[in-house]
Amino acid sequence: MDNDALLDLFSGLGPIQIRRMFGGKGIYHNGVIIAVEIRGELRLKADGETEPDFIAAGCTQWTYTGSWHGKLVAMPYWSVPDGAMDDPDEMKPWARKAYEAGVRAGK
Repeated sequence: MDNDALLDLFSGLGPIQIRRMFGGKGIYHNGVIIAVEIRGELRLKADGETEPDFIAAGCTQWTYTGSWHGKLVAMPYWSVPDGAMDDPDEMKPWARKAYEAGVRAGK
């Protein structure tokens, strides 16, 4: 997604900042990372409190196989629920969950 589309998508949460990272983008709100876009896929931050919501919505966790140890690594980022990817109103509660998970992770 281009930056204007991301700004629009997260508009219900409030102002966001977009920074380049890991060959993709980090999306921040109030200095807290709430999402990443890697290889064209947008992933929202989650934690133990919000993961059940993402699972119930049919989302998948971002995982990869570590190159030096060959083990599966699970990242705290989940796919965007159906409908939220195209609608800022649908994205708003998910962006709020991602922000709250990010705040908890920073404590």
